[in-house]
Amino acid sequence: MPAVIIACLGLLLVLWLVGAPWLLERKRRRLRARPFPAPWRAVLQQRVPYVRRLPADLQLQLKQHMQVFLAEKAFIGCNGLEISDEIRVTIAAHACLLILNRPSGYYPNLRQILVYPDSFVVQRDQVDHIGLTRRSREVLAGESWSEGQVILSWQDTLAGAAVVDDGQNVAIHEFAHQLDQESGSANGAPMLGQHSQQRWSSVLGSEFATLQARVTRGAPSLFCDYGATDPGEFFAVISEVFFEQPEAMAQEHPALYRELSQFYQLDPLSW
Repeated sequence: MPAVIIACLGLLLVLWLVGAPWLLERKRRRLRARPFPAPWRAVLQQRVPYVRRLPADLQLQLKQHMQVFLAEKAFIGCNGLEISDEIRVTIAAHACLLILNRPSGYYPNLRQILVYPDSFVVQRDQVDHIGLTRRSREVLAGESWSEGQVILSWQDTLAGAAVVDDGQNVAIHEFAHQLDQESGSANGAPMLGQHSQQRWSSVLGSEFATLQARVTRGAPSLFCDYGATDPGEFFAVISEVFFEQPEAMAQEHPALYRELSQFYQLDPLSW
């Protein structure tokens, strides 16, 4: 291949690498500038009462992010569920809640949201202590895959959205996993930017060990026992509580609350 052709191809590649992000952001600015559809606003009022807690500027930002999210992500109904705007808007509101005030790539690894009518069953292969593989069945309300999918039960999503202060919200949980998975596996160490990795690891590691000890003793905790499974589940569980029970978290776990407030760039105590 002549050198001039190679040079031209290289130049085109450079131009694409430089121009593609700019074109994408221009498209997103246009989406954010669109009027928020009235039917979507009605869905938020009916299905996502949490939005009413947000200050006016965050409500506007949330709606702008939702415009982008809904334009870019595919929703797929499973087990006969027909995807509606009610489903799309309700789920998008929770996904975009987690990226308010943060430099956002709009979950760059996420391609699809799969929605089941209710809890769904998955089969897992587990290797026991002597090396034998056993297949088990689990009933789940949600899952997050690093390959680009979030899977949700619609009924569990509705239930989590309806009660805004119980610290249990499967949509927040699974999209927190997606943030965690941007740095690789869901291990409780999301991309922190300028945030102190050492302080994050110290605070979350200590709190995770405390929860595990409480679960072993059968002692009560603000966080559900599932958070003691592993650091990834701990991060998702405490994210639910951060958004839904900020007063209790700030009082009982002030250092942990500060870490999440800095990570999410939000202070739900002020809402």
